[in-house]
Amino acid sequence: RSITNYKHFMIMCLIYFFCDFETHSSLAKKPPDVTKSRRLKTEQLLKVDDHDFTMRPAFGGPAIPVGVDVQVESLDSISEVDMDFTMTLYLRHYWKDERLSFTSTTNKSMTFDGRLVKKIWVPDVFFVHSKRSFIHDTTTENIMLRVFPDGHVLYSLRVTVTAACNMDFSRFPLDSQTCTLELESYAYTDEDLMLYWKSGDESLSIDEKISLSQFLIQKFHTTSRLAFYSSTGWYNRLYINFTLRRHIFFFLLQTYFPATLMVMLSWVSFWIDRRAVPARVSLGITTVLTMSTIITGVNASMPRVSYIKAVDIYLWVSFVFVFLSVLEYAAVNYLTTVQERRERKLRDRAVREQSLPCTCGMSHTRTMMLDGTYSEADTNSLAGYTEAPMVLEDMMPEKQEHMVVHLSMSSESTTTKKKGIRALRIMQNTHAIDKYSRMIFPGAYIIFNLIYWSVYC
Repeated sequence: RSITNYKHFMIMCLIYFFCDFETHSSLAKKPPDVTKSRRLKTEQLLKVDDHDFTMRPAFGGPAIPVGVDVQVESLDSISEVDMDFTMTLYLRHYWKDERLSFTSTTNKSMTFDGRLVKKIWVPDVFFVHSKRSFIHDTTTENIMLRVFPDGHVLYSLRVTVTAACNMDFSRFPLDSQTCTLELESYAYTDEDLMLYWKSGDESLSIDEKISLSQFLIQKFHTTSRLAFYSSTGWYNRLYINFTLRRHIFFFLLQTYFPATLMVMLSWVSFWIDRRAVPARVSLGITTVLTMSTIITGVNASMPRVSYIKAVDIYLWVSFVFVFLSVLEYAAVNYLTTVQERRERKLRDRAVREQSLPCTCGMSHTRTMMLDGTYSEADTNSLAGYTEAPMVLEDMMPEKQEHMVVHLSMSSESTTTKKKGIRALRIMQNTHAIDKYSRMIFPGAYIIFNLIYWSVYC
């Protein structure tokens, strides 16, 4: 039994020995935890404390080339009132600083966050004509620094910038706007720092999902040139140019269609009876006030520019058409009043003449019977006759409601009378003014629309 126990003990010892050997072998093959010595290794490799990084690389020598590329993440907003735009982008810089070179058997780069950026030299690129800008810091600062063994450096950061854009609203809202984001070194002239696009036009990339509610993005492209300041000198400046075309459908629904409908509504008064004063006046005032509200609403969302915009031309011409329809009824009402006053005078004169019979004796006399009811043509036919001394005649009692008037007129006066009546017929017949307005107003407005849309589209 003791021999058996001894054998079991020896077997257990051998098993434990082999297991312990395998464990130590695997631990020996596992790579060491380099994070425990990263601080010491970084200081040794990059030699941050051994150099003065307040000075640019190769100070005193030729200008250091700094390549730039940009990836546009989003185009957040375009403001016509403030004349600016807001863009979020990834800005990347490429340069070589031999002071950061290190030896590496694997030739792998080292990546750091924004804490190391404060200890080394980086390009001082800023956005020209920017109003506001910031580096995103959620959850940490969106800054990346990558250093290669030969000293090449990649410096990337995520920025949102609001920059000015000189917009021309002379064709608004049928316009296209070209905005520019400009990058430049703040302190280093072209003799110290050469800023350039790293891969030409391919240095600018945009997200295909970028879209705007009011604009269609037509084109993105890059350019570069020198900028001169009288006090400091020449600087390399990079440009990100993009062209935006405005969507017209929103303004058709909100501005053009309502204005057109108000103009058409003002034409309804031409079919309303001229004696319906409250209906025609209220309709004209309503359309005028509505047009004023539309014009005020459009100008409230636009900058106060000193030139005329395309939408102003359309709205103000529409306003003039609405206003002229009100003036048209004012003219109709005035001529109607004048005509009724003239008819009233003729009626009163006829009534007075009925009380006393008279004869007006001249050559080529003709007799005409008039009673209390007469037409406008009958009264107009009295024009051109001259009165003669009246002669009283005896009349029968049953004929007292009539009077006999002896009138005479030469052939020449008859021709002149007919021409005068024909010339004044349109002015006296106020229905003719409304009739012509029904054709002139729509025709003129259609011609205006054809010219307007052919010019601006």
